[in-house]
Amino acid sequence: MPIHLAIINPKSPQNMGSILRAAGCYQAQSIRYTGERYARAKAFSTDTKNAHLKIAVTQVDAVIDSINDKHLTKVAVELVEGAIPLPLFEHPQDALYIFGPEDGSIEQDVVDQCDHVVYIPTIGCMNLAATVNVLLYDRLAKTTQMPVDDEIIKNSRDTNNRTKAK
Repeated sequence: MPIHLAIINPKSPQNMGSILRAAGCYQAQSIRYTGERYARAKAFSTDTKNAHLKIAVTQVDAVIDSINDKHLTKVAVELVEGAIPLPLFEHPQDALYIFGPEDGSIEQDVVDQCDHVVYIPTIGCMNLAATVNVLLYDRLAKTTQMPVDDEIIKNSRDTNNRTKAK
């Protein structure tokens, strides 16, 4: 189930570092972003798990490529009137999830190109990285391919963590 993320003009290296970490944890195949702000800030190296070594991270002019994205279901994640609440959303197999900037919204022409628009029903808007994490967790929680044994824990936990449940 390929997962691709598109971030419109991200400004915060901390948010992008958290997005990269989430993309690695939830096994996204790629991240694309527009704008110059992150390109200037990425030198701050907030990708603490070096996810960029495993996931393609590409600066693009437009978040949707009408030729190469034909096989992907495009999903805008934004507080937009008429959007579907995330708890009621059924995630597509091959998805491109599009997120707006920290200090703005997804442009109407991008929303118009999407197959679905979803929102996370919170009071107030969430941080960009938190939004990506919640969306990706929701996708995992709704899949039948979720691992249920201790191997995922053993392979994922910090090297200092050897705690066990009774």
